[in-house]
Amino acid sequence: MAQSTTAKNKYLRDYLKDLPDFVFSYIEEYYNGESVNTKLAYSLDIKVFFDFLRAECYPEIKKNEDFTVSHMDKVTPVLLIHFKSYLREYEVTYTSPRGRPVKRVLRNSAFGINRKLSAVRGLFIYLYKTEQISQNVTDKVDFMKLHQKIKKPLTTQETVSLIDVLYNGENYFEGRHLAEYNRRRLRDIALFITYLGTGVRVSELVSLNVGDIDFGADETSGSFIVTRKGGDQQEIFMPPQVYEAMKEYIDSINAKDTDPLFLNRSGERIKVGGVEKTLKNYCAAVGITHPDKTRPHALRRTFACQLLADGVDIKMVAELMGHKNIEVTHRYYAQYSQQQRREVMQEHKVFEVDE
Repeated sequence: MAQSTTAKNKYLRDYLKDLPDFVFSYIEEYYNGESVNTKLAYSLDIKVFFDFLRAECYPEIKKNEDFTVSHMDKVTPVLLIHFKSYLREYEVTYTSPRGRPVKRVLRNSAFGINRKLSAVRGLFIYLYKTEQISQNVTDKVDFMKLHQKIKKPLTTQETVSLIDVLYNGENYFEGRHLAEYNRRRLRDIALFITYLGTGVRVSELVSLNVGDIDFGADETSGSFIVTRKGGDQQEIFMPPQVYEAMKEYIDSINAKDTDPLFLNRSGERIKVGGVEKTLKNYCAAVGITHPDKTRPHALRRTFACQLLADGVDIKMVAELMGHKNIEVTHRYYAQYSQQQRREVMQEHKVFEVDE
């Protein structure tokens, strides 16, 4: 894992060398504490903006690293609107492993356009606040309107079925699949019951080390600390069923406090992709096939909707989910309220029927 992070950091540093120095300062100062993947994503999005400027305004500039702050001060709202339109579909040229130039057409959804606009806006805010440019024109350009797609949580029956296959996989698997289930049974119970019972993000869950789990002095309740988006840490308290699953799992392994909590079959820290693949196998075993419900985030969504159904205040739900913006939590409320609307309409009578 350390080698992978080191390699990514080296790739990021090499990538930033091809961008202006003020971009390097922006990424390092504004995203200090963020993951290398986050830094790289913003760097890639900003590169698209400089590629656009070279193609549309500055053909004499051959390399992105040659842009200066004065070029940013000349960017106009009209140019940014043009960039916004350009992002819908544009052509890039890169060199193949065999050294041949390859052209490719790229397209962005509304979400992708907004992400790139957000990266550029962040850069301009940084330059303006540090008095390197005279004005921030990006606030004059609106983001694309997003149409929120409702993604459903697991139903009560689906949740029960998933929990049953986790604890009683011998009733669902056979042969080598049963052997694999038995080998990782306690790990998977701890992994998915914790996910379903605390609503943490899958990235936060796989980042835990054995020593991060605190079972408490009374041996009935415990907690662990995760690093939320933005770098803030939050203590996550474990419900009794999560506590029991985690305790049994950790007692079954011979690990040091510094070791990763959840390992894959190679003995390395399990990755997000590995969690998703494992969850899909369990979902397939109990007939859960909807793509929205077979991804790890479905368990986080189910956690939030269950709290709302239990009458927990939405502000508390937002805090438990690690949402800085309560509007994000409202999306889960919309998913939960869909069931409430269904129940209301099932009881609604358009007209009375005479007995």
